[in-house]
Amino acid sequence: MTKKIFFTLIILLTSGALMTVSAKNIFSKGDKAVNLGIGLGSYYGGDGYSSGIPPISLSYEQGIIDGLLDGKASVGVGGYLGYTSNKWESVWGDGTTWGYKYSYIILGARGVFHYQFVDKLDTYAGLLLGYNIVSNKFYGDDTIAPYVSGATGASGIGYSAFVGARYHFSSKFAAYAELGYGISALELGISMRL
Repeated sequence: MTKKIFFTLIILLTSGALMTVSAKNIFSKGDKAVNLGIGLGSYYGGDGYSSGIPPISLSYEQGIIDGLLDGKASVGVGGYLGYTSNKWESVWGDGTTWGYKYSYIILGARGVFHYQFVDKLDTYAGLLLGYNIVSNKFYGDDTIAPYVSGATGASGIGYSAFVGARYHFSSKFAAYAELGYGISALELGISMRL
């Protein structure tokens, strides 16, 4: 399923790049948009981890420059909040279960370069710089192996590069998809212009 969505997005972006339809830039200076998305494929976890809450995100963007590249390009900036959680679990020989629950929060600022290839489709690429807050909590019986309950979080600077597209089905609402490195590999959601 994820591969089909990935290839559909690539085909959509590629076909948009090959078309030369003249259209008014959808995202302009002063425009404001709020995005709410859910991620498919998280970079957090690995073997033995199970998903808790799937990656979700909320972002805000405001256009600050337009009229670039023959009026088809613009630049926007804004904020980003992403969250996901998972857990890692193990079982001792006597059947006792123990493990860790992890949560990840990304707070950041985004810069986005928009270029419109076709009408109603806002294609863009951008960068995010922020702070990744990682926390964990041990669960289970730590009397069996008290040394296992001492895991720590690994918070620090977070970054992301992404490409995306928003399809506007009305003047206020759009569906969007983003592919990149952040809270998830692929993010799908809705966008609302303010």
